[in-house]
Amino acid sequence: MVGFESSFVETAPSKERRPFVGYDLPEGVDIRGRYDAEFARILTKDAMQFVADLQREFRGHIRYAMECRKDAKMRYNSGALPGFDPATKYVREGEWVCSPTPPAVADRRVEITGPVERKMIINALNSGAKVFMADFEDALTPSWENLIRGQLNLKDAVNGTISFNDKARNRVYKLNDGNIAKLFVRPRGWHLPDSHVFIDGEPVKGCLLDFGLYFFHNWSAFRRTQGGGFGPFFYLPKMEHSREAKIWNSVFERAEKVVGIAKGSIRATVLIETLPAVFQMDEILYELRDHSAGLNCGRWDYIFSYIKTFQAHPDRLLPDRVQVGMTQHFMRSYSDLLIRTCHRRGVHAMGGMAAQIPIRDDPKANEAALDLVRKDKLREVRAGHDGTWAAHPGLIPAIMEVFTDHMRNKANQIHSVKREDVANIAETDLLQIPRGVRTMEGLRLNTRVGIQYMAAWLTGTGSVPLYNLMEDAATAEISRVQIWQWLKYEVELDGDGLGVRVSRDLFGRVVEEEMGRIEREVGRDKFNKGMYVEACKIFTKQCISPTLDDFLTLDAYNHIVIHHPIGSSNL
Repeated sequence: MVGFESSFVETAPSKERRPFVGYDLPEGVDIRGRYDAEFARILTKDAMQFVADLQREFRGHIRYAMECRKDAKMRYNSGALPGFDPATKYVREGEWVCSPTPPAVADRRVEITGPVERKMIINALNSGAKVFMADFEDALTPSWENLIRGQLNLKDAVNGTISFNDKARNRVYKLNDGNIAKLFVRPRGWHLPDSHVFIDGEPVKGCLLDFGLYFFHNWSAFRRTQGGGFGPFFYLPKMEHSREAKIWNSVFERAEKVVGIAKGSIRATVLIETLPAVFQMDEILYELRDHSAGLNCGRWDYIFSYIKTFQAHPDRLLPDRVQVGMTQHFMRSYSDLLIRTCHRRGVHAMGGMAAQIPIRDDPKANEAALDLVRKDKLREVRAGHDGTWAAHPGLIPAIMEVFTDHMRNKANQIHSVKREDVANIAETDLLQIPRGVRTMEGLRLNTRVGIQYMAAWLTGTGSVPLYNLMEDAATAEISRVQIWQWLKYEVELDGDGLGVRVSRDLFGRVVEEEMGRIEREVGRDKFNKGMYVEACKIFTKQCISPTLDDFLTLDAYNHIVIHHPIGSSNL
């Protein structure tokens, strides 16, 4: 059996021998997640050696990059503002371009995203979208089961053998015979460890585990079946500086060299979803220029990052999150600059997420939501975006129609829309404080969404529909940091006309009342069986903390890690 190691150990007091079952691992690698014979297909000795080699080569670089993040945070907390780096002005003003786009992914008009869950993968690949981004990050709870079953699911998807028997619906899901979406994979960010796997006594970097296992098992089949000789393709999240892109570039070069494929085979789109990164877009593309597949407006995380970056700036308080859309000047400037930067460098400029989901029991409300999506996507394609994201398959036809009608027979707008009109976007444009008001309903919605998302995350679901929107870690983070900011500065809820200020007493009452509303909405039985009380404790603790935690899920991660004794199994 592949990945199976058998030996015998003595057991006291009877001295009876029993078989020992565990993963066959290289030296220095310790897997503390549950043993499963299926998982052993992924966690082979050679695959784990590949991951261990990446960890050993790049952990020092990653550690330094994370220290640089801390230094930048200290500067911002001391009053500094992020901005363009004078030292890399030559990169921004240079005339270089990235490697040409692989033909297999020239057309990316609509991309759908979702977790690496088996039925989700099949439906997304069959959805009619041009690309499916399979997510190990914001849409996935990183439990051992989710992570390794996700790798198994992707391996079967790349091989074209994936299927799912839904016994409840008496239906078998499988891939269409015709065209399916091209597969991109999003590993976790640099900041997230994975405590199920230890290498040389320390947790492996989650992104290197996600990337390493997927690449090792799928590079050859992917290039043959999906990539047209290129690939695999990736999305890269949460970067703040080009030095982090440089590490990814080195990881890609190392992987290509190990398996013997040409430099530049791997391609990756970087999500610009942190405020510091918007000032580093040219530099990020430059570091990845042989491996770049463009940039994406990760707009929900970008709003979260704006608040987090300015956590010590009481003059930069945001209005209700529903008011912080792409028509706000700082958001529109971010989108416009991204388009100009990408097209100048010859790569895709991808638009942001449409988080709406179909409202099946209210046709009028559903049509109104779809109309908002169409208007948002028309704004994107007119601005010059080459494609955009959808959270639900039901949105794809409407979005595809908008992009196709505008772009006609073109696969993208890289060479036709240069956006020289925004060449003079300044730091002040990207930092302008958004306009709007703060309301009690905004505070209540943040509380309700944050707790319900955390409850779902703790039970293994990282992407959850709430109030006709698909919520993931990014949108939950906005809720958390906005409450934290409002509490810290005791802001006035100026949109209600009551002059109420946010205090811990007020927040405590809101939490109690919203927990009651959640129980009524989900039903007492589901509420009692779920982890709503635990989620409430975690979420409120972070909201009232004197210091802002960098990420909601870092603290919550400790609640889902389960270590098993070596050789343990529930088989």
